[in-house]
Amino acid sequence: MGASRSSGTTDELGPDEDSGGGAPGCSADPGPPADGGGIPGEPPGSELLAALLDGMDAALCAFDAAGTVTHWNREAERILGWTAREAVGRTGFAGWAVRRADADEVRARLMSAMDAPGRQVHEFALLRKDGGRVLVRTQSAGVRGADGQPAGVYCAFSEVHAQIDLERAIALSEALLEDASWGVVLVDVDLRPTVVNAYAARALGGGRTALLGRPLGELVVQGVEELEAALHHVLAEGAPSAPAELWVTLRTAEGERRRCWRSGFLRLASPLTEEPVPLGVGWLFRDVTAAKLAEQEADRLRFRTNQLHRAARTASECEDPMEAATSLLDFALAGFADHVLVDLVAGERLVRTAATPFDAPGPCLPVSGGAIPARYDPGHPALRSVERTGTVRTSAGAGAGDAARSWASERRWPRDAAHALCAVLRSRGRTLGVLTFLRAANRSAFERPDAAYAETVAARVAGAVDLAQVTAGT
Repeated sequence: MGASRSSGTTDELGPDEDSGGGAPGCSADPGPPADGGGIPGEPPGSELLAALLDGMDAALCAFDAAGTVTHWNREAERILGWTAREAVGRTGFAGWAVRRADADEVRARLMSAMDAPGRQVHEFALLRKDGGRVLVRTQSAGVRGADGQPAGVYCAFSEVHAQIDLERAIALSEALLEDASWGVVLVDVDLRPTVVNAYAARALGGGRTALLGRPLGELVVQGVEELEAALHHVLAEGAPSAPAELWVTLRTAEGERRRCWRSGFLRLASPLTEEPVPLGVGWLFRDVTAAKLAEQEADRLRFRTNQLHRAARTASECEDPMEAATSLLDFALAGFADHVLVDLVAGERLVRTAATPFDAPGPCLPVSGGAIPARYDPGHPALRSVERTGTVRTSAGAGAGDAARSWASERRWPRDAAHALCAVLRSRGRTLGVLTFLRAANRSAFERPDAAYAETVAARVAGAVDLAQVTAGT
């Protein structure tokens, strides 16, 4: 068996207790010296073996068949305080590294590994050189000689709390990467996934192994630039102080879907180097789309309710009912639409009574020179809204540029219109006309909650229009 240190310490016998250099109670005859490292006649490669042993993260000692310490590395010295010169050559741990009352039991448990198959794990208390006690966990196994006979035992040990910390860290990482209730993705320095847990695989719309090594741009249609920028920042500057909310659009078998992920990032560095070497980024996230949409809807509803309240107060101060109607529409337009048109029923046709400017944003004003006929073709959304006395939503579709402008022009709407919502004006059981709200192409299409808001606005405008007509008739 080779030496544990390349400095030649293993040729020293154990310290003599009578000389004052050793621990109390240790034997004056420590036994034969071990095969030395760095002394004449040592086996080739023993210096390499000594370097390897001293470089280990675990404490290691070894005993020959008689129970004499033959190896003692630097980690063992760090934990217990005994140097290799003081340890190598002693017989067992009795009286120096273990209390005498426990020495026989510890020796028996350690040396039993010499005849047992595999490794044995034990926990017991050892003594530090300063007299303190430390609880260690040991793994011991037998060593065979060239003839296959038991030749000794090696024992690797570490402090129990350090071992437990390591086991907790391993258990935590395994739990995170298996069944955590949030997504965990480890990406390398090239920003490609290397580990994906089950939650993240479901969120990204793929299998755990199918996602590995693929560029994020293959998985995320929109928002990948923001995600990659966050990962680059973590690699360069470290983890941000607070989670970030990222909106992304994913490509799935069912089509594209938009999601919001509340994300946290951790820079991963190798623990085996003196200077931190980046291994990649740990990305943890939860899908908070439902909560964010509910929050946005609550904010939108609060804003719209406030706008209707302000509109009602302003309209109540207007002497002219039509002025009250256009004031209501000015408040309703904020954050809701880009244009609004008011077409009232006149016999068998609709006439344009008030509108916002076609060529620029502005307030809703009565048509100069009086109402003019609205030249709508049969099947026009405004006519359909009047016919069914309900709300009609329509959009230009996926087309853009000239196609979208042509779609708007054919319907006699401003050229930048791409989405429309027509709400009928009803008062006292009569259809008075129709409101048309228009959005440009850079905004989303009208949805069902928008239709409910438009109907509320239309009911208030219809009351003002009805009052204007009654007033005009008297």
